Amino acid sequence: MILSLLKTPFQMNTSKRKSTFSNTFKSLLGASLIIGSLTSTELINNKPVLANNGIDFMWDADPNYVKLKYLQTSNNKKERSTYYLFLRARERKTGILKLTIKVPDYFDAKIRPEKLKLCHAKIGGYSSRTKCVEDIPAIIEVSKDQTSIEIYPDNPIPVDKKTYALRMKLINPRRAGMFQFHAYAQSPGAIPISGYVGSWNMSVE
Repeated sequence: MILSLLKTPFQMNTSKRKSTFSNTFKSLLGASLIIGSLTSTELINNKPVLANNGIDFMWDADPNYVKLKYLQTSNNKKERSTYYLFLRARERKTGILKLTIKVPDYFDAKIRPEKLKLCHAKIGGYSSRTKCVEDIPAIIEVSKDQTSIEIYPDNPIPVDKKTYALRMKLINPRRAGMFQFHAYAQSPGAIPISGYVGSWNMSVE
């Protein structure tokens, strides 16, 4: 009877191993449940955050796409800002008889023709400011729906080493977002041809 109450070392080790395995399994199971819960929460919370205007902006991966340089003095909502939409020498393959800029219809800022100017521009750096150094006489028209700006220089913009720009003064849109403006140029000649020049990708926060 005394012997029946005693366990052999082998039996004791087996019991300990079973107990250790059971505790380890419970710990691993608990950790897995916690990690799974955190991962699920993280996946739910990491959904893409869109701009407040509710539009998902995706630019076309067009091999002919050309990114143009620009400057905004402010990209904050509803603040006064001056935009410089540059056309540098390497972006002008021909003279420009007419320049058309397509504006997205969700760019809800008022574009006024009297606040627009075509000029020969100097792009600033660390020690200088961007500015118009010479005005280019031109007729500038804005469509009623605010989605197109047409610029007719008195003389065609030549193919030279200068940088030209459309300077716009306006109040930024009320809604944050990204805005892609497209430039199309009509070249002089017997049969004027209009072609894509490039795009300016701007943002308002």
